[in-house]
Amino acid sequence: MSLDEHAPATARTASPPEPARGQACSPAKTAVVIAPLSLTIALGLWGVRRDNSMWGDEAVTYQLAHRDLSQIWLTAQNVDLVHALYYAVMHEIFGLFGGGLLTLRLPSVLAMSVAASGVGLLGLRLAGPRAGLLAGLVFPLLPQIQRYAQEGRSYAMVCALVTWATYALVVSVQHRARWRWAVYGSTMLLACLLHEFAVLALVAHGVTLVASRVPRPVLRAWSVTAAGVAAGLLPLAISSAGQSGQVSWIGWPGLVGLLGFLAVAVVGVACARAPLGVRGPVRLPALALPILVLPGLLLLIVSPVKPLFVDRYVLYSSIGIALLLGAWMDYFHRLQRSSRKAWIAAVAVLAALVPPSLSLRTPQSRSTDVIAIGATVREEGRPGDGLLYLSGRHRVWTEANPEDTRFLTDLALAQDPVSSNTLAGVELPAQDIAARMLEFDRIVAVRDPAGAHSPTNPQEDAKTSTLRRHFREYGTTHVNGARVTVYVRDHDPSPKAGPGSGSPGENDGVMR
Repeated sequence: MSLDEHAPATARTASPPEPARGQACSPAKTAVVIAPLSLTIALGLWGVRRDNSMWGDEAVTYQLAHRDLSQIWLTAQNVDLVHALYYAVMHEIFGLFGGGLLTLRLPSVLAMSVAASGVGLLGLRLAGPRAGLLAGLVFPLLPQIQRYAQEGRSYAMVCALVTWATYALVVSVQHRARWRWAVYGSTMLLACLLHEFAVLALVAHGVTLVASRVPRPVLRAWSVTAAGVAAGLLPLAISSAGQSGQVSWIGWPGLVGLLGFLAVAVVGVACARAPLGVRGPVRLPALALPILVLPGLLLLIVSPVKPLFVDRYVLYSSIGIALLLGAWMDYFHRLQRSSRKAWIAAVAVLAALVPPSLSLRTPQSRSTDVIAIGATVREEGRPGDGLLYLSGRHRVWTEANPEDTRFLTDLALAQDPVSSNTLAGVELPAQDIAARMLEFDRIVAVRDPAGAHSPTNPQEDAKTSTLRRHFREYGTTHVNGARVTVYVRDHDPSPKAGPGSGSPGENDGVMR
């Protein structure tokens, strides 16, 4: 079935939606913009502090955005080049409004609100006022959208830019003015510079135009614009390729991730079988299905060679499912079936969304809580204790609040993160780390949860072997995403079994 094919004749009893392109009344446009924007802001502000927690990726944003622009640029030459523009934007926002937890997340709340309005306007133009309103309201209710609307990362901004670039594309197809194509291209390029995988939306747009059989001049204009976006992105893509080791943690998508992607795609295709939207150069299914399916599918295709599929990298795919669900609900309403059944279904869906919505606003919804980790280090440590990170990359976890480690001595640190233009600093050689550890009677160790894979290198081997041979575990506190263990010096030179034998801290003490 082609993307523009209608449903079977039995389903065509519904009257077509009202034309939305230019004929929609001003109050309808206002509602389509304001209602989704207001709902997204309300959901975004609800529990935005997550009990004053911050997870690891947000801690990186927090740390780097507090550095000078020159330091951000120098650090990006070593790590996180793909996010350098976002860190620079957040640096300016911190400078204007302060560098607190709310300032870290409010830009994402506002960006996702703007995206919701854009989804509403897309639905308005392609399927009429009611479909646009429903699509705009569905969008912020999606669990993934609620999650990343409250995170201090670039994904909400990218989603907003892709949404409005998509809207600019639809308008450009109809009006064909050069300046409209320039707006489309510049918006897409900015999205790609914030996160490279936004370029997959550009591929989806191309498929949309081909499936819509737009006139050759339109396809030519898009091709020129797309080439300009690709050329603008190319220097970043080439430079960041040297940092590909940063995504080495990504593995083949698990069964849950694959089934989730498949389920959303199936729902989208099922919705597209109905006669959705108004006739025009671009039909709603032809726009929504490619952006829903293609970006994730392309990442899955390359996964056997280089695993890259992470749902947040293609968060903007949610635009597609929101448009399809909104237009399908409008179609269902036009069938003039029992409104009671429709209300019951709507209430059931909203009730099903309550548990995940509540869960997303808890610290446990993220893999780590660096605020809790830092506070635990401060509670367990004593002035003059040694501080050890197993592994060194976990130093990022305690940098959100330097006061947490102010009175402890970082035993492995040779050069701090800021002066070394890195995220976690530069560590001493292995033999120097071991020698420094033996100068302390108490060491507070920050390490992964039990069972987590830890990197192996000479420094990490020196830390674990010295702890095993010369220290014993005094107690361990479990926090979200980490363990904080206190080790005390074992002055008996003979090796001991029990706590500390094998990997350090196998026999955990206090649990939290």
